[in-house]
Amino acid sequence: MSDGGGYTKPLPTVTHEDREFWAAARKHRFVLPECRACGHVWFPPYASCPLCLSFDRGWTEASGRGTVWGFTIMRQPYISSFESELPYNVVLVELEEGPMVYSNLVGIDNDDIACGLEVEAVFEDATDEITLIKFRPA
Repeated sequence: MSDGGGYTKPLPTVTHEDREFWAAARKHRFVLPECRACGHVWFPPYASCPLCLSFDRGWTEASGRGTVWGFTIMRQPYISSFESELPYNVVLVELEEGPMVYSNLVGIDNDDIACGLEVEAVFEDATDEITLIKFRPA
């Protein structure tokens, strides 16, 4: 998938389970699946609730806020299209709503990243079809 703008990194494959998530991200909205049977909110957006297994799923607007729960700094070019960005970070963010998501932290030096850092979502329009959700210090 490309918009002609030269985005060369791997992109997610949109499926029936997460189509609404990616459609919302494209509009710079962060939504999470929410079980209508038990109220559980989760990520990634599987078709059924991982808590009660109900398929009665809706979507809830997420705050986009959370804290860094863990992180690593990538120093090896495991994926060649990321080589020019070495070293880069991968963070595990615990959202205010409870789920955890992997992403990247932008707007901060890698040396300043720490567990417990409060962050907020930002949107990167990677292509005409895909917008990635990343985080920055809050």
